[in-house]
Amino acid sequence: MLSAKTIAELHDRLTELWHRSPTDADESVAPADAFLQVVARQHRANFDLWHIEDEARAPGATDADLAQVKRDIDSTNQLRNDLAEDLDSALLHWLEPQQLPNVSAPLNSESPGLMIDRLSILALKIYHTREEAERSNAAPGHSERNLERLAILETQRGDLAACLEDIWRETVDGTRQFKLYRQMKMYNDPSLNPAVYRKLAGHSSESSR
Repeated sequence: MLSAKTIAELHDRLTELWHRSPTDADESVAPADAFLQVVARQHRANFDLWHIEDEARAPGATDADLAQVKRDIDSTNQLRNDLAEDLDSALLHWLEPQQLPNVSAPLNSESPGLMIDRLSILALKIYHTREEAERSNAAPGHSERNLERLAILETQRGDLAACLEDIWRETVDGTRQFKLYRQMKMYNDPSLNPAVYRKLAGHSSESSR
């Protein structure tokens, strides 16, 4: 059901593909496995979020540009978190017929879905750091610094992938458990964000005068 190696390889393949052809439809590159399809969609959300955030840092961005970027960041980040929860839901659904996770086992503080989200971000960092290490027109020492950063990122990804394999194996063995942790994002809900509902209430009171 879950292979950290397969997930990391999928992240790398899609990252490379989307940088070559950003508009490729997800359906045309999606893996056959249903769980990995969600992994791919979740990675696409992180891919889009990475590049939307870059737009906010572009020199010359206007206030209107930044306002739109902020809205795009909020909606894409919501999607990213929703899909990470979908990953955990799919894993728990697969475990349920086996009466797993074992509710008496020690609880892992981080779920597999959140770990896969972190692996996705590391894949993007690795791609862009390697890109910088290979940039021919950079200042002296730039390549060396980024090669050092790349080695650290590769180690971090290897460690995290091993931890993901461990938590999944232990969950299947019944010696550890994880839960689906809802992120409970509030900023996109007009009924929960004071900056939104107070503004809307102000408009409503003005229009009733």
